[in-house]
Amino acid sequence: MIYKDFQDLKLSALGMGAMRLPVIDGDDSKIDVQAAEEMVAWAMEHGVNYYDTAWGYHDGKSELVMGKLLGRYPRDSYYLATKFPGYDLSNMDKVEEIFEEQLKKCGTEYFDFYLFHNVCEMNIDSYLDPSYGIFEYLMKQKAAGRIRHLGFSAHGSCAVMERFLDAYGKDMEFCQIQLNYLDWTFQGAKEKTELLTHYGIPVWVMEPLRGGRLASLTKESEGILKGLRPEELVPAWAFRFLQTIPEVTMVLSGMSDLKQLKENIATFGEEKPLNAREMEALLTIADGMIKKKSLPCTACHYCVSHCPQELDIPALIELYNEHCFTEGGFIAPMALSAYPKEKLPSACIGCRSCEAVCPQQIKISEAMADFTAKLNLD
Repeated sequence: MIYKDFQDLKLSALGMGAMRLPVIDGDDSKIDVQAAEEMVAWAMEHGVNYYDTAWGYHDGKSELVMGKLLGRYPRDSYYLATKFPGYDLSNMDKVEEIFEEQLKKCGTEYFDFYLFHNVCEMNIDSYLDPSYGIFEYLMKQKAAGRIRHLGFSAHGSCAVMERFLDAYGKDMEFCQIQLNYLDWTFQGAKEKTELLTHYGIPVWVMEPLRGGRLASLTKESEGILKGLRPEELVPAWAFRFLQTIPEVTMVLSGMSDLKQLKENIATFGEEKPLNAREMEALLTIADGMIKKKSLPCTACHYCVSHCPQELDIPALIELYNEHCFTEGGFIAPMALSAYPKEKLPSACIGCRSCEAVCPQQIKISEAMADFTAKLNLD
């Protein structure tokens, strides 16, 4: 197992995420504890020392199960991370209640790593609102030794992350972002990494395989990669990409069975970063994947100046592309929840003034209507 330096700690470069544990009969709330136990045992035996859970994972069962399974090992043999569930605005005034319950659920007296969960457009104002006392409370727990290291995760835009960092950046020790070779450009992960580097904050990675989407590719794409590294499995390319990014300290993978775990641990037996040719090939494959399902908006903003509704059309198309590519998901609805009603895609009146000046000849009005229908915004 490769280990990375973080302050005075040696962290396994691969961490076990507990959002996609094995389940019974496809029911996310029914974790297969025996199968999860086998996975944790194998991970511990083969050098994984970082385990990441959260309040809402597996309908609230993840913290309970991971606490139980990890509780069988010496407390100083692993690092445990969990998060304050600010993705749900109803939790904002319950930080003390939730934190105390998390300690009980995990059967521990302290968390090695604790995060503000999912800083995004929907919750940034609440996270920054001092009346909730979230930051102050968590800093007190850190001073008391009940939180060893404090950080945050983010699915929001660079602008949202920057607002959070402007307020709390000097006290943030790490940040978890969605980072993979597809989202390097598609979700602006490159810019987010650069932003964190500017603040001197190391990068924790979530969704390295994009929810499994990068675990298998087309035969054509797989053939290209096999020509470069015949011995490398397709999922390993996603990890090799991350090994090429120097800012990355921790890669979290939500593995669902023992086979995935064994393969990923084997990959992290050594560092094999990509060379320039391999990186170009991988990013070209990613670009091809995106173009197949995305509108070719270049964010020139000609459309905005001709929209009688003054909609931010490039931003809406970016969210539309994400929603179409992912075939649903929470990112677009989450971001749009911060938009006023008159700026949603449903506010498009179909006048096509924007289309008359679009250099890419995108049928914007049709996209806005489709986006509205997909999100049930009417």
